[in-house]
Amino acid sequence: MVNQVTLKIQRVEGNDDLPLPKYMTDGASGMDLFSAVTDPVVILPKGFCVIPLGIKIAVPEGFEAQIRPRSGLSAKYGIGLLNSPGTIDSDYRGEIKVILFNFGEEPFVVNRGDRIAQMVISPIVKADLIEYDNLDETARGEGGFGHTGKSND
Repeated sequence: MVNQVTLKIQRVEGNDDLPLPKYMTDGASGMDLFSAVTDPVVILPKGFCVIPLGIKIAVPEGFEAQIRPRSGLSAKYGIGLLNSPGTIDSDYRGEIKVILFNFGEEPFVVNRGDRIAQMVISPIVKADLIEYDNLDETARGEGGFGHTGKSND
């Protein structure tokens, strides 16, 4: 069973030619997002650029929109998002933009209408913080990065 939520969406003026976000398959959890650049943008290797999407959304209270990289762009060209996942809060009403980063070795061109990211709508849980003098002990304790894995040294 798939959960449903209504997401209000508005096009930013001048972007009527672009598709709205859409699920590309019935089983997709993320909607593809389309670039709203007016002219091609070149992102040099190890460089980044803020790319507009030409849309605004009203995320219902109790939910967030997560903006994630597209696996195809990552695997083929080394293109990802700097703040991944990006979060669109329920009280934000501005245009959605993504920070594309070129982890690859070649310049990458973003054209108008390119599928450049994906958006997943997720429920959120807020925590009540209770301060304690001591936390429960665990087998791991304060073991940090790499503590539970085998070393490749």
